[in-house]
Amino acid sequence: MELSATSSGNPGTELVRAFENAAIPVFFCNSMGAISFSNEAAHNLLGRRPAKDDRWNIPGTLFEPDGRPVAPENHPLAVSLSAGRAVAPAEFMIRCADSGVKFVVIHCAILESGESAAGGYYTLTDITAYKNSTQDAVLSAIVESSEDAIISKDLQGNIRSWNKGAERVFGYTADEVVGKHISILIPARLQQEEETIINSIRRGEKIDHFQTRRLHKNGHEIDISLTVSPVKDKFGNIYGASKVARDITERIVGEESRARSAERILYLNTIGRTLSESLDLQEILQKVTDLTTSLTGAQFGAFFYNQVDKKGETMTLFTLSGAPREAFEKFGFPRNTAVFHPTFSGHGVIRVDDITKDDRYGKNAPHYGMPQGHLPVTSYLAVPVISSAGNVAGGLFFGHPEPGVFKEEHEDLVTGIASQAAIAIDNSKLFEEVKTLSHKKDEFIAMATHELKTPLTSMTGYLQMLQLKISEPGQRLFVDKAMNQVRKLNAMITDLFDISKIQAGKLQLNYSRFAFFSFLREIIESLRTSGMQHQVHYEQPAEVFIEADKLRLEQVLSNLLTNAAKYSPDRKQIELSFEVSDQLTVHVQDRGLGMEPEHINNIFNQFYRVESVPRNISGLGLGLFISKEIVERHHGSIWVKSVKGEGSVFSFRIPLAPEI
Repeated sequence: MELSATSSGNPGTELVRAFENAAIPVFFCNSMGAISFSNEAAHNLLGRRPAKDDRWNIPGTLFEPDGRPVAPENHPLAVSLSAGRAVAPAEFMIRCADSGVKFVVIHCAILESGESAAGGYYTLTDITAYKNSTQDAVLSAIVESSEDAIISKDLQGNIRSWNKGAERVFGYTADEVVGKHISILIPARLQQEEETIINSIRRGEKIDHFQTRRLHKNGHEIDISLTVSPVKDKFGNIYGASKVARDITERIVGEESRARSAERILYLNTIGRTLSESLDLQEILQKVTDLTTSLTGAQFGAFFYNQVDKKGETMTLFTLSGAPREAFEKFGFPRNTAVFHPTFSGHGVIRVDDITKDDRYGKNAPHYGMPQGHLPVTSYLAVPVISSAGNVAGGLFFGHPEPGVFKEEHEDLVTGIASQAAIAIDNSKLFEEVKTLSHKKDEFIAMATHELKTPLTSMTGYLQMLQLKISEPGQRLFVDKAMNQVRKLNAMITDLFDISKIQAGKLQLNYSRFAFFSFLREIIESLRTSGMQHQVHYEQPAEVFIEADKLRLEQVLSNLLTNAAKYSPDRKQIELSFEVSDQLTVHVQDRGLGMEPEHINNIFNQFYRVESVPRNISGLGLGLFISKEIVERHHGSIWVKSVKGEGSVFSFRIPLAPEI
């Protein structure tokens, strides 16, 4: 819009008369922004008149819709004059003299003087009522469509508004609660929370995400998260509160479910570790009973073995948790009644909320129910423990005096644990059988070696007599070979006898103090006398003393030296070396067959022999196992280093004797 003006930018008389009494607020400004005219409607809107030095508008009154103040140079009329054309109408906020806020649309027009712009004017269209009504409608729609309960109340706690979300959360309609006190939603034990909330609101404090419980119309409690904010009038005075309540029952249930799942996993891991760490049946079943009793929330739990007498009546109590054993023993053990039969026959799980109301209950003499003084049982859970072969090993039983304690999740968990318990029982029985067989084997070896020693001793004596009487070289050779075979057989029997002693824990040591290298020379001489062809080479350090079982240490050294000779048949020398500190370390080195790395970790195991060893090299695979046991009983250690085709070095270390 382009209108004429005086050269000073003032509006002409016609414009003044046109706008002076107009209902629409208007301001005239020259090209520098000085306000040359404003009408009564403008003064009424703002609540005051512009000052002489005001430019474009009264300072501090014009704001963008988002609340940012508008600088003088950004006033719509200033921008229009700078651009040489009127800008499009735009929405702004105006602060009035009473601090109230008005929403307006500003329209601009340029005033021409000759061929140049002398100034311009702008009008204010008040849209506050429209904005408020629109915002109220939007806010109302948001409140009504919210899934959350949105409630307003006064500072006395009386309900003033109630949306559809509140109806869904709490069950009441607006007609039922508006005007009533908010306490109708609060459980008796939590009534003091309302006073705390109101006091915070009076202080202008907001309460964020306060987790608590409130009452539904039907009387049950629901978990909610509350956000409460103070409500103020246009002068900033607090006159009530706005409350947003979110039903978080599902979230709480989910969290509790996850916590229970984590607890179950912990229990199951504990049970799994228990089953894998022990083969003791009593220990396993006691822990299984304790953990399942805790897991189900039972007052007591028990495991009964399915041991039946000729009449099919007796079950044996094996483990018990949550009650003294006397509580069961003085009333007798459960019999094969209608209640117990499904469990001990393996037909399935029984879970009853109230066993006293079950059709199978109370049908058998002499008690026709629970004996007087028996542990009170209402909730009942029984799970059979079935072995992998399909045999019912027994049952896990749980009881509680209150009804409805055991749920489906408890049934599922105990059923899973019962399967693990069944495996443990099978493993334990198998272990006991192996122990029994092993014990019988040890007894047999001990008996056999004892019985074989007697004829061997006689054979040795006869052969020694023949050696003394026979001088003809050909005959003497056969006697010597027979004597050598008897020695080998005697060594094998001695090893078997030592194994039985070790396994029975009866390998005794008789300690004495002696000079080691003198002792070593005696052993080497004895082996040479017995027919060992290899030379034993070593450089002797200063004599040292050890405190050991002389006979058993001779057994270790003889075994290592004869092995070195046996497994290096093409070499004729065995090398010994020593290290002396507070301990004595002995290294026995051969240049023989050697072994692959995979055999090194097993070579000291009982009955272990390297598969690649030639068949003409005899042995039971017991010598190194016995040597290891002897060295470790002397508080020492033994080990080997070996390279296939290059030989082996067997070493052991034992403490020196204390100085006298």
